[in-house]
Amino acid sequence: MDVYEAVTSRRAVRGFTDRPVPRETLERVLSAAAWSPSGSNIQPWHAYVLTGDPLAEVKKRAGERLAAGHPWDEAEYEQYPPALKSPYGERRSAFGAQRYGALGIARKDLEAHRRAASANWDCFGAPAALFCYIDRDMGSPQWSDVGMYLQTVMLLLRAEGLHSCPQMAWAKFHRSVAEVLSPPDELMLFCGMSIGFEDRTADRVHTGRAPLDETVTFVDGY
Repeated sequence: MDVYEAVTSRRAVRGFTDRPVPRETLERVLSAAAWSPSGSNIQPWHAYVLTGDPLAEVKKRAGERLAAGHPWDEAEYEQYPPALKSPYGERRSAFGAQRYGALGIARKDLEAHRRAASANWDCFGAPAALFCYIDRDMGSPQWSDVGMYLQTVMLLLRAEGLHSCPQMAWAKFHRSVAEVLSPPDELMLFCGMSIGFEDRTADRVHTGRAPLDETVTFVDGY
């Protein structure tokens, strides 16, 4: 698979088989992802990879909280600005309409939305998951570095025939994750990432992208 195919075939998959992901595959991907760029090479990412019983325990704890109706943990960072101005708000709304429309969920059916969202905390059935932390002392440029690292991981997973789904949703249950992982206090959970082989019978929504002239300006010198 070439780089272009990896980029265009990567998407947030929300349905995985239970086929195990080999440890050596994950090690190969993460060893290569370590070459991701970061300012002054400080490499501000901290990744925990879970499979088997540890992942099952994280899912169990999150599922029990959902079933009991417990509130989400206090937010440790702002996932979106309070008011998304145009065109960002429209793009987010269009994504939601496409995502839940494909599931046959009406816009005002809040309970169905909740049930669909709860699949996040089962990692959509994935047999492996990565939880990415960042040091609380880091600034915006280092968060950008972490984003480049995660994108590199996802593209390398595609090269291995795997899919993924990055999930800020896990930050809402960061205490449950920490109960299993016991990360140092100075680390903050940014997101989880479900990893596995795609269940091709599941929802396969592939959202589009803005046209090039909406996001890129060419200033030609020739």
